[in-house]
Amino acid sequence: MAQSVLLTGAAGRVGEAILGRLADDYEWRLFDREPPTEDLPGEFFVGDVTDAADLSEAMTGIDVAIHLAGDPRPEAPWTSVLTNNVDGAQKLYEAAVDADVEKVAFASSNHAVGAYETDERTPGLYRADDDFRLDGSELPRPGNLYGVSKAAGEILGRYYHDEHGLSVACVRIGNLTKGHPPVDYERGQAMWLSYRDCAHLFERCIEADYGYEIVYGISDNDRRYYSLERAREVLGYEPRDNSAEFE
Repeated sequence: MAQSVLLTGAAGRVGEAILGRLADDYEWRLFDREPPTEDLPGEFFVGDVTDAADLSEAMTGIDVAIHLAGDPRPEAPWTSVLTNNVDGAQKLYEAAVDADVEKVAFASSNHAVGAYETDERTPGLYRADDDFRLDGSELPRPGNLYGVSKAAGEILGRYYHDEHGLSVACVRIGNLTKGHPPVDYERGQAMWLSYRDCAHLFERCIEADYGYEIVYGISDNDRRYYSLERAREVLGYEPRDNSAEFE
């Protein structure tokens, strides 16, 4: 069982969701660019994911790494996502291999496959009676440069698994919200991920045995065009929330 977990980008929303429910379950080493403004569990490490030395130091003695850090803006320019998301991910994987870390859970994004949402498929794609599903076996189809950077992070994970035996779970995160899903936004309901299910999904990334996987990070929504079957089968993910409860 994993004991020590490195969480990069710990101060963001996904980090908040994870720590809100798993704070007492592991020995946490939290990594972010700025020092915390609130009390957080474990050890906090101020560093930059583009700095190999920072990552190497932070990775020492870690069992599992959850990589959230990077530029999260869908409209981010290439200069930023290339440095913070692509180069940062490569340095993270390299540091994990060097430190003999068992697993990396990589926070990918729905934007890695955003261009599947064509005019011909929407808005029907977002409705419960539509049977179109992405299951992680399809090729990336980014809708912006941020999505390109996330697809690159997935491919880097594939390389580090094949070349170095690192276990990698790429989680294509949907629409994470702290409260209820947006009641008047079909797309947001279809890809909704609750804080509770987010924490559970990453807990399963920490605990489960896998090689290389791409899974979708959404709740058990009636409206959805992402399949949860691989996350259920490989990780043991059992989401408890459904955006339909708020319609």
